[in-house]
Amino acid sequence: MARATTREERQNKLLEALARMLGMEEPPRRMESYDISNQGASDIVASMVVYADGRPLKRDYRRFKLKDMTGPDDYASMREVIRRRFEEYKASQRKGEQEGFGRLPDLILLDGGKGHVAAVQPILDEMGFDVPLYGMVKDDKHRTRAIALDGGEIAISSHRRAFTLVSSIQDEVHRFAIGYH
Repeated sequence: MARATTREERQNKLLEALARMLGMEEPPRRMESYDISNQGASDIVASMVVYADGRPLKRDYRRFKLKDMTGPDDYASMREVIRRRFEEYKASQRKGEQEGFGRLPDLILLDGGKGHVAAVQPILDEMGFDVPLYGMVKDDKHRTRAIALDGGEIAISSHRRAFTLVSSIQDEVHRFAIGYH
């Protein structure tokens, strides 16, 4: 019992630290992350992974096949996926569903930098959703190095546990997208 409480307390402190780092008022209990994967001009797919209280919630993972794309365009692909996801949320609300797409995230993390954030934020604004949106930036060795927001970056390497969490989310969403191919 003591170990479980300690683990829960550590997770709560981690999520609180992440919230402070991102300027959020409340810790992000439900986080969604998105990645695009393609093999040239066709076969473009996307993935969504969900973390609840800092742990993967695999039953809520989703895959998207992008059919209307004429070529590889990460920004357009990400916009389409976010639009489809939030349209599904609206449809779930009309049906009274509260699970899966019927729940809003507290935080969205995109696999990509500030360009991805700038491309997707207008979709959320247009649809009337106020969900914090950040990108996960990789270094030249394909490892997480920062969190991007529209207009800048937040270095996370000095916050070891937050860095580990964000890195694991980025690795998981990438793995899930590649696995869909």
